[in-house]
Amino acid sequence: MYTVADLKKGLKITLDGDPYLVVAFDFVKPGKGQALYRTKMRNMINGTLLDRTYRSGETFDSANLEEREMEYLYKEGTHYTFMDQANYEQVVMEEETLGDAKNFLLENLKVDVMMFGEKPIGVSLPNFVNLRVTEAEQWAKGDTSGNDTKPATVETGYVLRVPPFIEEGELIVIDTRNGEYSTRVKG
Repeated sequence: MYTVADLKKGLKITLDGDPYLVVAFDFVKPGKGQALYRTKMRNMINGTLLDRTYRSGETFDSANLEEREMEYLYKEGTHYTFMDQANYEQVVMEEETLGDAKNFLLENLKVDVMMFGEKPIGVSLPNFVNLRVTEAEQWAKGDTSGNDTKPATVETGYVLRVPPFIEEGELIVIDTRNGEYSTRVKG
């Protein structure tokens, strides 16, 4: 249980039955009257932003969130299936819940799935993943037009900019935090 005085950026609380992440917080003390706490919170299920103002003394429940290590199994339509490593229980997540994480999911990849009660609401990927380039433009040697990157498609269908020497079939390392090329896999 939290009070308004406990609110801070990054705190996860339950509001109207949904988990929320406090993204902005401001304490306002007017000349007269009670202190006010202005907050901006993001719904962790559907991503909507909520602006609320509270008076001192109000309370909140902490969000019942748990991260569980799971293995990505397969995609069927817009549904992604993950298996809990501890009890082999499977959970299904919608594509919209995954967001950009879907661009980096390969079968058997170990991820942390955030659960709200028994409902999966998000995925934490490893910082780097190795993906094979399935399509890349040819590079003309001596091309000095100043364009030092070219588009490439990886096995998940994700398109990113890579250096001109990257060719089809190569394994590259992608930073999942920003979706950018990091390096080639040696060997």
